[in-house]
Amino acid sequence: MPSMTPSPASLPTSQPASPLRWTLSAKGADLATSTRFAEQPPLTLTDAAGVAAQPSLQGLPQLAVNSQRAFQRIEGFGGAFTEAAATTWQQLPPEEADALLRAYFDADAGHGYNFCRVHMNSCDFSLGNYAHAAVEGDTALAHFNIDRDRQALLPMILAAQKLAARPMQLLVSPWSPPAWMKTNGQMNNGGKLRPEYAAVWAQCYVRFIQAYEAEGVPVWGVSVQNEPDATQRWDSCVYSAEEERDFVRDHLGPALHAAGLSRIRIVIWDHNRDQMVQRADVVYSDPEAAKYVWGCGFHWYVEDHFDHVRLVHDAFPDKQLLFTEGCQEGGPHLGSWALGERYARSIINDLNRWTVGWIDWNLLLDETGGPNHVGNLCSAPMLADRATGRLMPQNSYDYLGHFARFIRPGARRVLCSASREALECTAAVNEDGSVALVVLNRSEEAHRFVLKIDGQATVATLPARAIASYLLSR
Repeated sequence: MPSMTPSPASLPTSQPASPLRWTLSAKGADLATSTRFAEQPPLTLTDAAGVAAQPSLQGLPQLAVNSQRAFQRIEGFGGAFTEAAATTWQQLPPEEADALLRAYFDADAGHGYNFCRVHMNSCDFSLGNYAHAAVEGDTALAHFNIDRDRQALLPMILAAQKLAARPMQLLVSPWSPPAWMKTNGQMNNGGKLRPEYAAVWAQCYVRFIQAYEAEGVPVWGVSVQNEPDATQRWDSCVYSAEEERDFVRDHLGPALHAAGLSRIRIVIWDHNRDQMVQRADVVYSDPEAAKYVWGCGFHWYVEDHFDHVRLVHDAFPDKQLLFTEGCQEGGPHLGSWALGERYARSIINDLNRWTVGWIDWNLLLDETGGPNHVGNLCSAPMLADRATGRLMPQNSYDYLGHFARFIRPGARRVLCSASREALECTAAVNEDGSVALVVLNRSEEAHRFVLKIDGQATVATLPARAIASYLLSR
């Protein structure tokens, strides 16, 4: 990709001092005593040669950003609207319900989320199984409706849209077709889509998109199937790579185009990083299937396999990469500092391997990590205490903000590296020209380092178990 601005050789050798804003979150004895998303006194960037000449700084780790070397465009950050999140939101007192949406979607006072996900039909974070085409044998979809979504999901999405600074990009994902379309006759416990209903199921995507847009909720894209390689005790459906390829090529892609919805992006896989290379290879190697596919979505629930993200990009650079779901499983994990660190490590590694967007799982859950109709309780960045009606922000909310509030939609990731592995980092140039840098320290010791940005430098210190976001305005 060509440089966005003049080459490094054309940069001035000496630049006036520049203020560098930075915001810190650092672990304390508990959440109450920790530093949480607190702006710090600005640092001053001066000529890098002068900084390097100081004897006292010799041997310090180096962290360097070159904003002239640009990579992928960042679509944005966000989370998932689920029935669990929406019903929990509705149960909050009005002031807390408003505070939640502002915390996520207000671009000035909150994270400015713009890239979100919603389930088509039920998922495990629904109050029970349901389908929009629930009438068995209704191949004409005469009874298709989204009445269930009007109870909680749509009100929450519409309220969020009013606060968002830019149009929301909404990804629609099914967990299971209606039970009558499946080989096992139920929405839970895996099973497969019956071949004779493939065309009808493809029309369900069309109807869902049309119904949502009639309610004032534009749809950005669809994934073919949430976690298509998992037989879960909740809503699930299994597709082999070949079955997903054929469904996209023969049914979903043509159905969207025939309905005038060719603008809708199709995301394949939508499962863990472990098998994303093989899945992408099968689908993208078929030109007729590949022409319909925007990119590959992935989750984090097995080994990290960050190298697989880059492998998919290197093999298929014309296709995009999108993180579509991640959360801490096994309950709410109240007060755990490791939650945020897991998010930050994943985001840094995914962005540095060409991922264009990062979507969290539930925007909100209750204090138990639910509701979930099969007891698959998990954490969320925002939890609600039903007894008090108060929100309980977790440090994962803060850590997500270190990315979403600084790396804005439309930014370009740029070259960034550190000479010490403990300093995990990524950087981007926003559309207004500002340079955003995020640095994570998961170690138990503070790290002092020389920070260089485009020929200027300063000395920074990142405490143990901390994350910092730096912003250089231009």
